[in-house]
Amino acid sequence: MASREVFVLDESLVDSFTTWAEDAEPRVRHALTASFGIEVGKEATADALAHAWEHWDGVRAKNNPTGFVYGVGRNKARRLAKRRRIVLLEVPTAQLPRVEPGLPAALAALSDRQRTVVTLLYGFEWTMREVAELLGMSKTTVQTHAERGLDRLRAQLRADRS
Repeated sequence: MASREVFVLDESLVDSFTTWAEDAEPRVRHALTASFGIEVGKEATADALAHAWEHWDGVRAKNNPTGFVYGVGRNKARRLAKRRRIVLLEVPTAQLPRVEPGLPAALAALSDRQRTVVTLLYGFEWTMREVAELLGMSKTTVQTHAERGLDRLRAQLRADRS
C-alpha cells in the first residue's frame, strides 16, 4: 500500500503572505501593465506572485519584498513581450471626452521606464516615494523619468494636432 504524504500549511505563513499580497498585488499589477500592457502585465503579475508564494520565507525577509516581486514580474513581462504586441487601453472618447485620443499611442512611444513612471504618478496618483520604492530607484531618478516622459508626451501630442 502506497503511503501518502500530508502537507500542512503554517497559518501564520499564509496570513503574512495574504496580508502582504493584498497590498502588493495592485501596485505590482499597475506598474507592470503601465510598462507592458494589460495582458502581459496581468500574466506577469500572477507569475510574480506565484513566485513570491513559493519562496515566501526568502521574499518576506527582503528589505523591499514588493520591489523584488516587481522585478520578478518585470523579467517575466520582458520575456512575454518579446512574443506579444504591447496593448494599452484604447480611449473611449464618447465616455471620456476630456482624454486626449492620441494618448495611448504617445504613451506607447515612451521608454518602458518613462511610461511606467508617468502612468503611476499621473494615472494612478502615486507619490514619487511610492514609485521610487517599487521600481528600486531614487526619487530624483523618478522625477527625471517623469519630466522626460511628459516632455515627450507633450511634443508627440502637439505633433499629432498639426
